[in-house]
Amino acid sequence: MKRKIVKIHEEKCNGCGICVKACHEGAIQITDGKAKLISDIYCDGLGDCLPGCPEGAIEIIEREASEYSEEAVKKLQEENKSSTEKIVSELRQWPVQLNLINSRAPYLNGANLLVAADCTAYAYGDFHKDFIKDHITVIGCPKLDDVNYYKEKLINMLSNNNIKSITVVRMEVPCCGGIVSAVKAAMLESKTILPYREVIISTEGEIL
Repeated sequence: MKRKIVKIHEEKCNGCGICVKACHEGAIQITDGKAKLISDIYCDGLGDCLPGCPEGAIEIIEREASEYSEEAVKKLQEENKSSTEKIVSELRQWPVQLNLINSRAPYLNGANLLVAADCTAYAYGDFHKDFIKDHITVIGCPKLDDVNYYKEKLINMLSNNNIKSITVVRMEVPCCGGIVSAVKAAMLESKTILPYREVIISTEGEIL
């Protein structure tokens, strides 16, 4: 159908973002430093975004365009609202560095233990929600620290506490294998049998 719709002249746009805030439907976003119309269906063609543009980079034209959809706009706004909600920390104890953990700390008894390589929390976006939640978390870097010390610390933790389960989260890089070896050796030497899970995170932040 032919209707009125926003046209953005990218060569004039300075990326200030005023139009993004002015558009009540959320039809405009900044991409690569320029304002862009996300989709025709989000633009009602009324031009709320025009007055605020300091560069005169926006105009209303008439062209063939998909019909404006209030339902699609509501869905987009809900998605945007969800993406901006504050992420709550799921951390249950302090400290978290394996080197600093007291092997007899009360919170270890009856815990589901998460043993994570340092980099994993930075690589994987939903780390708190998917891994830290409902776990006692210990972290370390097997490349920079003494893996044998890790093993001995873990043996003490397993021997002195009723650990319910162990989840190991490591990066895909070879140097991260040391943290897995330390956990498995500690379980073997402490003669501890419990549920064990190993998760590998790619350098792109995906679970492999």
